[in-house]
Amino acid sequence: MKKTPAMLTALLLALAVPAAGVLAAEPVEELWNRTFGGQAWDEGLCVRQTADGGFVMTGLTQSEGAGGSDVWLIKTDSGGSEQWSKTFGGSRHDKGHCVRQTSDGGYMVAGWTQSYGQGAADIWLIKTDSGGDEVWNKTFGGSGNDEGHSTGQTSDGGYMVAGWTQSYGQGGADAWLIKTDAGGDEVWNKTFGGPEDDYVQSAQQTSDGGYILAGWTYSAGNGGADVWLIKTDPSGDQVWSKTFGGAEDDYGLSVQQTSDHGYIVAGWTYSSGAGQADVWLIKTDPGGDEAWSKTFGGPDADFGHSVQQTSDGGYIIAGNSHSYGTDGSDVWLVKTDASGNEQWNRTFGGREADFSHSAQQTADGGYIVAGETYSFGAGKIDAWLIGAGKPTGTPAVYQWVAFGVVAAVLGLGTVLLMRKRVPTRGGDRAD
Repeated sequence: MKKTPAMLTALLLALAVPAAGVLAAEPVEELWNRTFGGQAWDEGLCVRQTADGGFVMTGLTQSEGAGGSDVWLIKTDSGGSEQWSKTFGGSRHDKGHCVRQTSDGGYMVAGWTQSYGQGAADIWLIKTDSGGDEVWNKTFGGSGNDEGHSTGQTSDGGYMVAGWTQSYGQGGADAWLIKTDAGGDEVWNKTFGGPEDDYVQSAQQTSDGGYILAGWTYSAGNGGADVWLIKTDPSGDQVWSKTFGGAEDDYGLSVQQTSDHGYIVAGWTYSSGAGQADVWLIKTDPGGDEAWSKTFGGPDADFGHSVQQTSDGGYIIAGNSHSYGTDGSDVWLVKTDASGNEQWNRTFGGREADFSHSAQQTADGGYIVAGETYSFGAGKIDAWLIGAGKPTGTPAVYQWVAFGVVAAVLGLGTVLLMRKRVPTRGGDRAD
């Protein structure tokens, strides 16, 4: 077949565009890191970028507060420098697992408390103003242990909190979803589970007004613990549930609805992969049926704690790796394309154990990571915040290289085309 100039141009463009994509998919670098804490045990469990470009992180502190461990809320500027921090708690142990900025500029924190409530531990929901001062707090629970692990503001201005309960339901522990009004008063609650222990770690309101929950179940599935995905309607009634796993233990830690209205789930698996435990990424269709799954890891244990769809349609996974890095456990970021194929991975850490629990793509295309570190900081273990991205000036260099490649290809195609189309008179154009 004779190759025309237009065909040559199209061919070269087909080669140039992926080349530009490869440039854009280069691994990120650490731009800064900050530790927060004192001489005792301090953890960062969840981070989110705020409307002003800074960050808010929650977790626990034993270095400050009223006693035991306290819920800890830290606000930083865009460079991770602390602007304020607040503790919430009593004489016993209290812990924050999830934080979200609310529509009024304040914050919602979900976790659990042993200092207040009805039983051994109760789900604890704390609403603050924009300065981190408490507006109200609510506890939910019975005589057993009840924990909140995920929260968010709902489309009606209220809130949802998801976790698990040993006070209510079918078995030892059941998944628990609670809907509140704007003042934190319960509107309804639903439990999910069977005769064994069943847990939820992550939840989100979906585009249809219902909810998606992820965790693991011992009551259903193929063996041991299986990754568990539950979809509800807007009233919290179950629409479907799906399990994923093999003969060994498999855990779901994070879920998000994707742009195609399916779901992405991250956790880890002992049933498949390369080592003792591998990071597991599962993509489903809108009905919860598996579209694909991928494992990431080496010969040792590797864990996935957080997943988010990125602006390019791919995914960012945060966790920790014993297979790669400096020593022991290191913070691990894995970036994939839209099909779950790894584009790059990066570890952060020192000579001791370091962990991450939460990551989010930032407005500038970089990433913010929250966890804790034994390697750095003031005490035994400190909360750790890492800002990652392309070094200053690098994105522009990549963009100009990609632009140059495409421009050169277009130029070559134009030259070839012009050589084939000679004007017959001065006013004619080769359109």
